[in-house]
Amino acid sequence: MRLTGSVLAIVFALGAPIALAQDGLGSGHGQERRNMRLVGHSDLQGRSAFQVVILKQGERWLAYVGTHGGGAVNSLTGKEEGNGTVIVDVTDPRQPKIVHHIPTASLKAVEGGEGTGSQMVQVCAGKDLPKGDPAKFYMMRTDGSRAHEMWDVTVPEKPVKMGDIVGNLRSTHREAWECDTGIAFVNSGLPDWEVLRMTQVWDLSDPTKPVHVRDFALPGQEPGAPKRANRRLHDGHGPFSTGPKGNRLYFGYGNTGSGAYQIVDREKLLAGSKEPTSENLLYPQLSFQTTGTMQAVHAVLPLIGMDVPEYSHHTKGKVRDFLLVLPEAIENECHEGPSMMVVVDITDERNPIGVANFQVENKDGRFCTRGGRFGPHQTQENLTPIYHKRIVFVAWFNAGVRAVDMRDPYNPKEVGYYIPATSKNTRPECVKTAEGPRCKVAIVTNNVEVDDRGYVYMTDRTRTGMHIIEPIGEVRKIANFP
Repeated sequence: MRLTGSVLAIVFALGAPIALAQDGLGSGHGQERRNMRLVGHSDLQGRSAFQVVILKQGERWLAYVGTHGGGAVNSLTGKEEGNGTVIVDVTDPRQPKIVHHIPTASLKAVEGGEGTGSQMVQVCAGKDLPKGDPAKFYMMRTDGSRAHEMWDVTVPEKPVKMGDIVGNLRSTHREAWECDTGIAFVNSGLPDWEVLRMTQVWDLSDPTKPVHVRDFALPGQEPGAPKRANRRLHDGHGPFSTGPKGNRLYFGYGNTGSGAYQIVDREKLLAGSKEPTSENLLYPQLSFQTTGTMQAVHAVLPLIGMDVPEYSHHTKGKVRDFLLVLPEAIENECHEGPSMMVVVDITDERNPIGVANFQVENKDGRFCTRGGRFGPHQTQENLTPIYHKRIVFVAWFNAGVRAVDMRDPYNPKEVGYYIPATSKNTRPECVKTAEGPRCKVAIVTNNVEVDDRGYVYMTDRTRTGMHIIEPIGEVRKIANFP
């Protein structure tokens, strides 16, 4: 059956679940949606995508998209380039336009690792930074495993590299940059530490003059500590910062298992003794909690000062603090234990306690047989009041983006989702079998982010591009649109 435009309009308006056939491929799957609908799409030149950040520059809205390793033809130049940072004008989200690609040096297809590509990106307006040029915009990004770089992206079509913040690394990963203070927390691999990735703190309040503040990791991971059998045990994933006002850093740790999360006093971290001794590393810690051998902690999201409806008549404890703790699904087709988003009550932050979880319904196993990874990876990080403390969007790999009602953190509820259709660019994902590799075509949503207009951006690690979504139905009613 062919759906006409009028029929589609009715279905979209109702926000009902719907699955549409894909675009003529012989494999893969169509889009699936509930209370969310597609607005626009960029193929990102067929590059495998990771982090995306969106901000307004003058009268334009720009999306900066980091990519995994590999290479593709730059449609603007006709030349093959190593995957780097794709800059997309999303002023009109219905017609996103690639305006530039900043390549990296290598075309080597190291996807899913930090060997090549430029997975991570952060952007600050100079007017927001304490010592920035108010007429400029600055971008920090990773260059494979080698370095964290600083770029001038005031003119997105003509970015200018300003230099390396730090180079000669053996690994990179997450970056977090406080635009109001200029403090940045970046995952780096320093050769003398007893862990692959730890956290470096940099003062980038003047992006032209990076100042190293200190290095930080867990006690026992510092230089000179006893050699460890597994250097990736409690590998660093970097913190989520609440800035000087909240004065907290929430760290996730782990690689493929043996995860943990940590709550740190931000001021003590910045002002404490910098020498990396076990005592100094422990000094700013408020609590540390392991999550067991099955789940690493890839991402965390604090929800501070939540009014709990059930407790509204109590004289104490009706306003509480929570931390969303997300592992990362790793193996294709569920060749691993199940993973979920865990809700932790951190009101007593020295004694956190898990109180709820959220999982995508999969009793029939359809996501395990679809192909690619199934499980959580990351939530939006922009705390726009449109969604903050109301809706959390979670990137769930081959289950797309899930919209979760978090107004009652003890009872998270899925209220919408969007799974894009596969396309001609979608790369098959494989598992090993006795008969040889078994490969299937499926989208694998890597990251999700929102902008201050309320649009939702999802990036795909199997080269299906970036989809721009808007909420409808129940999701839109729960959100706080102006």
